[in-house]
Order: sequence, then structure tokens, then C-alpha cells
Amino acid sequence: MGLFNKKKNVNYISGKEARRISKENRKITNEIEKQRKRKHIPEEEYMTKMRDENNVVEFDNVQTYFFTDVGTAKAVDGVSFDVPKGKTVGIVGESGCGKSVTSLSLMQLVQRPQGQTVGGEIRFQADGKCYSIAKTPTSVMQKLRGNQISMIFQEPMTSLNPVFRIGDQVDEVIKLHNPQMTKEQVKARTIEMLQLVGIANCEGVYRMYPHELSGGMRQRICIAIGLACDPKLIIADEPTTALDVTIQAQILDLLRGLKDRINSSIMLITHDLGVIAEMADYVVVMYAGRVVEKGTVQEIFKNPAHPYTIGLMNSKPVVGKEVERLYSIPGKVPNPINMPNYCYFKDRCEMCVKACDGAYPEEISLSPTHKVSCYRFADQTKKEVK
Repeated sequence: MGLFNKKKNVNYISGKEARRISKENRKITNEIEKQRKRKHIPEEEYMTKMRDENNVVEFDNVQTYFFTDVGTAKAVDGVSFDVPKGKTVGIVGESGCGKSVTSLSLMQLVQRPQGQTVGGEIRFQADGKCYSIAKTPTSVMQKLRGNQISMIFQEPMTSLNPVFRIGDQVDEVIKLHNPQMTKEQVKARTIEMLQLVGIANCEGVYRMYPHELSGGMRQRICIAIGLACDPKLIIADEPTTALDVTIQAQILDLLRGLKDRINSSIMLITHDLGVIAEMADYVVVMYAGRVVEKGTVQEIFKNPAHPYTIGLMNSKPVVGKEVERLYSIPGKVPNPINMPNYCYFKDRCEMCVKACDGAYPEEISLSPTHKVSCYRFADQTKKEVK
């Protein structure tokens, strides 16, 4: 009986402890919300400078936490990478690694008050100004969101409103950011966007409801909404997950063509390495809320360095190659509320070295663009320093 109670207490939290955690969390989130809800915030407070003018977005040690009743979940814990102008950056990793939360932090769409960006800086450049997103007030963010930064959500059936016609939903975005346009001009722009995303019967689709369209058509509508205001950055959160292979290829071609046409950048979030290989210029590999490896698409696919990246590559089925059993990375992701103080991947890693017993590894440069956080390459940096 004593053994049973001992095991039970490992994952058990008492009501008293839960109340204590909730009280502490409210104190932290109330303070952050108080700062956020201030009125008449001077522009200097949320304006900053880009580290490199060739980037449209810079994530610098971003930390986004969720303050829950059982503890603080570190969904994004020190993420740093850049999105250059006119380029596509693919963010890859298994479910729950922090890909979507990173993009929602940029859009200021993390569920508040529990979810908060508590550290680091996200710098976004648009119209000659550079915004520090975490400090930007909601009133200013509403003008950027959907206009300068747009997001194509994962599931079109849930992101489109089922009770409004397609035309009304595209019109709404254009009217919101272009109040000077007449009703006729707004409709003409909507029809133009529907044609741009490859919809033949534009006038008919304009009057339809979402349920009258196929999955591929609905995804095209979401892209039309996202691109209606010619944004500087398009965030595509797994835009082809619910689509069959043929439609997926069409949507990817469409995104690639539209990016070049309006000269914007894409942040492509996916778990499909095939999509990344086809679409991305740069790749960011995330695991348990941190970036474990990043580099150009050629560097990541030809010379994957981190054991997790290698595991992802091995997990992908290869056409024409017969295997008895598909490879899967052993073990499971650590609990985000109680992360270890060593490398998060160590307990699942098949390539551990003696140094892995130490603290979380520093980021190591394998080339000017290829970076990895792994002790296997620590000796290489020492040689370079000498």
C-alpha cells in the first residue's frame, strides 16, 4: 500500500499546491497584463532596430510560457532565428515542439492571460519601421496583423466562419485595412484575389458558404484572405495537412508563385520534410521548445548534424526502398512543466558522448549559416578557436 501511495505522489498535485501555483501565476500574469493594457504608450517604447536590415523578422531568445494550475509550461524557451526578405524559412519538428506557438507569439495571438511572451525580443520590419512585437500595443498590432503579417491557418474548415459567405469573409479583411475603398472596389479586389489563387468560378464562389466548397478550395480561400493586403510576411501553419497529394502540390506551387509576385517572405510550419525540401531556403529544426539546428536547406538535408534531425530524416519513408519496419525515434518528449537541466534530447539520443552529462549545450557554428546545439561538435569549435 505504501508503494502504491509513493508512486501516486510522483504525478499527483494536492489542492493546496494547485491553489498556491494559481495564486503565483495570477500575480505574474496580472502584472504583464497591466503593462500591456496601458493607454497612450509612446512609440519609442515599442520601436527598435533590426540587427540586419536584410531580415523581415528576427527572433532573439524568445520565451513564451503558459502559466497553468500544475506549473509553468515552457512552450517556447529561448528560440532564435531570422527570416530574410523574399525567402522561405521552414520550421520543422514533431507535434508539441513549439512551432505554432512561435508563430502565434509573432502575431500576438497566444491565448492570454495564461499564455505570455515573458522574455527575448521579436523584431518585425515594415514600411520603414521596426517593431518590437512583445511590447507593441494591441491597437497598433491590429493594424499590422492581417495587413503586414498574415497567417494561413492549419485547418480551413475551422478558420472560416460557417455562417458567412466567402465574399463577406474576404471583403472584411480588405475593408478593415483599407477604409478609404468603396464597396465596389472592395468586391473587385476580392474577385481579383479569388482569381489569383486559381478559383475559376469567382462570382459563384463569392456567394457560396464554406461547406459548399472542397478542402482544396477552402484552403485557397484562406490563402486569398491571407494575401489580400499584400503582406510582408506570410505565416503558413501546415497549410497542406488536410489535403491529398495532388492538391498539396498545387497549393505549394501557388504559395511559391504568389510569394514572388508580391515580393514577400514565408514562414512555413510543417512536420513534412518533403514539403520543406521543396519549398524552403532555410530550415529551423525545433525540439521541446528550443531550436536544436538551423541552416540552409542544402546543409540540413545533405549534412544533418543534430541526432534529432538525423532521426527525423530516418523516419521519413523512401520511395523504392524496402524495410521491415519504419524507423521511429525511441523514447518520449520531456514534460514541458519540469524540463531537465541537461540536453532535452539526451534521454532519447542514440549518439550520446561523455560531455552530454553536462548542462544544456551551447549553439555551435559549423558554417556561417549552419548552427547546431550538440556536444558532439564541441571539439570542432575548440580547434577553430586555437
